Amino acid sequence: MDEVLISDEDRRLLALWAADCAARALPLFEAEAPGDFRPREAIDGIRVFAREGERTRLLRSLAWAAHAAARDAGDPAAAAAARAACYAVATPYLHPLATAHQSKHILGPAVQQARACELAAGDDAGAGDEEIRWAIGHAPAAVRRLVQRMPARSPGRSRLDTLYHRLDAALRC
Repeated sequence: MDEVLISDEDRRLLALWAADCAARALPLFEAEAPGDFRPREAIDGIRVFAREGERTRLLRSLAWAAHAAARDAGDPAAAAAARAACYAVATPYLHPLATAHQSKHILGPAVQQARACELAAGDDAGAGDEEIRWAIGHAPAAVRRLVQRMPARSPGRSRLDTLYHRLDAALRC
């Protein structure tokens, strides 16, 4: 496995992009679970990291809490929105290894929010594809550089695999 240099600035820029992606799906979660603030707290936590650059235990706790919120959600779109927040707050813990697993962590916030939007819309293409285009258009150069240093994603068989592949391929251009 090749090691990938990930600077503190890269982590902060990735964190901001991840937070912006996850925040787009947050209303879908909050509509289903208005009293559950775990995904919102995760997004707020990653924004603090992006400003201050400190990886703390709190970030891990927020990630686990958002993951639990996804498990607790009774609606698939809400669950995907909470997973987007979980992936976002976990971005500071990206390992410097060029693996498909690490690229999943880079792309996860955008893919999960796209999936949340298409599940909420009741379609398997339009809304998700539009969100992937948004994520591509808003990805900073640091995110593109990180993706380009990872192994390319294959198209796979599932809808999530397709979304990962589309986002990955576009960020390599």
